[in-house]
Amino acid sequence: MNLKDFYYDLPEALIAQEPLAERDMSRLMVMDKVTGELRHHIFRDITSYLRKGDCIVLNNTRVIPARLFGIKKDSTGAIEFLLLNRRERDIWEVMLRPGKRAKTGARFVFGNGELEAEILDIIEGGNRIVRFYYQGLFENVLDRLGNIPLPPYITKHLEDRERYQTVYSKYEGSAAAPTAGLHFTRELIGQIVAMGIYVAYVTLHVGLGTFRPVKVRNIEEHQMHAEYYELDQENAAMINKTIAEGGRIVSVGTTSTRTLESIAAKHGQIKADKGWTDIFIYPGYKFAVINGLITNFHLPESTLIMLVSAFAGRTNVMHAYQEAVRQEYRFFSFGDAMLII
Repeated sequence: MNLKDFYYDLPEALIAQEPLAERDMSRLMVMDKVTGELRHHIFRDITSYLRKGDCIVLNNTRVIPARLFGIKKDSTGAIEFLLLNRRERDIWEVMLRPGKRAKTGARFVFGNGELEAEILDIIEGGNRIVRFYYQGLFENVLDRLGNIPLPPYITKHLEDRERYQTVYSKYEGSAAAPTAGLHFTRELIGQIVAMGIYVAYVTLHVGLGTFRPVKVRNIEEHQMHAEYYELDQENAAMINKTIAEGGRIVSVGTTSTRTLESIAAKHGQIKADKGWTDIFIYPGYKFAVINGLITNFHLPESTLIMLVSAFAGRTNVMHAYQEAVRQEYRFFSFGDAMLII
């Protein structure tokens, strides 16, 4: 399948630069995944499409201030680190620029010297394995020196860091937010629970896969970057109970989807599990778990739009995106939402 099959024209003015004042007042496009029929609502109307016995699955990862700006030690050369995966306590995989300054053994300083980094190794793809040196708790140092790594298409300063976190974020480790969940409020989740709908949680720490563009013409040759996930016994049981009772599994975001489908592919069923996944879902994939998907509008030619196309059909999805452009929906991380069911 060709990369160009997932291209669409997007006016720059439709890229949302900031979140709405009220999370659940974003627009919601609802698509029938079989017919492709489209309807238009606001996000809080999503309860009209959920029913008692369904289960929505949320990714409770929390974004860390993973972007660090520093200089090369004994030099003035500036460097930018983006923390991706914690390998051990003080050892991280990082993406950095400019890479030419970061050879094995090089050291970098952040802040007033309260944080230092040493390059231990250069791995495939150009990322580095780095050891950090500091006093006290790393999380506290990172909170003081780090920046929330907003995607490059967002150029406006975000005043409130919490607006790039879901209201149910819990476990720190992501370099980007699971943005489909940004539309939920605590009140809306409470309303969903009161309707007799289950709410289950997975954890997938969003890493390089979110930032890495597809560069190969034949998308089947693209290699996803591995990301860490967890599903505990309580939430696995809730998902299995829903399936056994004939309810629908409605995944909130591509990260929740990839977690559930990875576990099903590994075990043949949903069960408590943790590990690393590099699953790449594109048209032709047969979904084993999810029946519905809540998602944002994604970048052209991205792995995210490919996953959505696998679920609802490429023709349906590309038509929906054209309609979203025509009706001036807001796109990407702080943009509007789509429910496919």
